[in-house]
Amino acid sequence: MSRIASLAEYLRAQGRRKLDRVETRDGGRNARSALALLDAAAYTEALGDDDPLVELLVEAGCFGPHGFDAFQPGEQVTRLVRSWESGEPWQLLMAIRFALQGTRA
Repeated sequence: MSRIASLAEYLRAQGRRKLDRVETRDGGRNARSALALLDAAAYTEALGDDDPLVELLVEAGCFGPHGFDAFQPGEQVTRLVRSWESGEPWQLLMAIRFALQGTRA
């Protein structure tokens, strides 16, 4: 599985997770989040493995120590993705990028 496919699968799984959440009076938050994450997964699949975000994810260790494992984000990215409620797919990817750049500084 390519890195992009692995990242997209992670986002898709998080979207499905949000669809399965039932919370009283969430005001549609989980549904909005699920749609945004599923949209981001589809958008991500259109990126190439040479996209600058992929290199940043590799450098941050999100694909294991040698860069060839499945996508496994750190705690900061996990929190960001799980709290993502709405926005364009590129906005989520930019937020991930900024979060990772902040950890390297």
